[in-house]
Amino acid sequence: MANVRDLKKDINYVLGDIIEAVYVWEYSNTDKDTKKSEAIIDEAIETFDELIVKVNAKNVDNPKAHFKAINTELETKGRALIEKINKLG
Repeated sequence: MANVRDLKKDINYVLGDIIEAVYVWEYSNTDKDTKKSEAIIDEAIETFDELIVKVNAKNVDNPKAHFKAINTELETKGRALIEKINKLG
């Protein structure tokens, strides 16, 4: 983990790309219902908010472990969101 700024960028890029992928799906599938895709976007935004709050937490006992856990959570939640996008149909 290089620094907090890079972690914030990673969070922004990963979740931003997921939201963009949902928009591409919606644009490509204009005949389909968007309730599920909109829920994915909402979940991505909630995840972004949660992770940024954790990154900005000041009273952390072990910063290195704390940021590593946030990075792992980003990977896990990001993969789950991607799976949901892949199941849209």
